Amino acid sequence: TTVMYMMTTLLWNKHTSRFMLEGQLIETTWTIAPAIILVFIAMPSLRLLYLMDEIHNPAMTLKAVGHQWYWSYEYSDFTKLEFDSYMIPQDENQASTFRLLDTDNRIVLPMNSPIRLV
Repeated sequence: TTVMYMMTTLLWNKHTSRFMLEGQLIETTWTIAPAIILVFIAMPSLRLLYLMDEIHNPAMTLKAVGHQWYWSYEYSDFTKLEFDSYMIPQDENQASTFRLLDTDNRIVLPMNSPIRLV
């Protein structure tokens, strides 16, 4: 019965009101208030995200550049140590290695120390 009343009211109502033709103040309030609320919600999480991003004095920096068929690596903390890493052809793989995952020059990184990868 309530649904039927609402439907008939909507059909027979002219949808006009003398007092609500324009509501600039309420529309502005409805626009600005949620924006302010979202800013207050986002500020603590953005602060935490920014604080988590800091890395304190990495022991090593590794720059990796992907080319079409190989990878280039550069240890910039040392005297410009750089090398290319190509995939080993399928006919040269041994039975104990993973297929299409082994390379001729592997990356060597230290354990339990902060490393920056660029």
